[in-house]
Amino acid sequence: MAIAQLGKFEKQIYAVTRIVFGGLFACHGAQKVLGLLGGAGGSGEPANLVSLIGLAGVIELVGGLMIAVGFFAGYAAFLASGQMAVAYFTVHLPRGFWPIQNGGELAVLYCFAFLYIAAKGSGIWSINKN
Repeated sequence: MAIAQLGKFEKQIYAVTRIVFGGLFACHGAQKVLGLLGGAGGSGEPANLVSLIGLAGVIELVGGLMIAVGFFAGYAAFLASGQMAVAYFTVHLPRGFWPIQNGGELAVLYCFAFLYIAAKGSGIWSINKN
């Protein structure tokens, strides 16, 4: 029953999960807002901030960093979860029903991971405990 022993580290595993998901989400925002990591659409250029892609990038960059460091992570994750739901229904669902077919599995994963973080809050290893 070695797997049952993981329960002892539930708080630490949750903190690492929050940090990783937040950091990865922030990378998507860095692409859009700062033009880093290949830029928006792989162009190497930042997106226009006065656009839906620019707004998404700001939510991803700022929200992802807030989630990663645990600064009002629950609120930031709730907003990020909503953004991913909107992204799925507006961009991916019109391409087909199943996420694996319409390229929306990452949006779905982020949506539900952030919904869980929104419910659980910042936890340990965070700037605040909300």
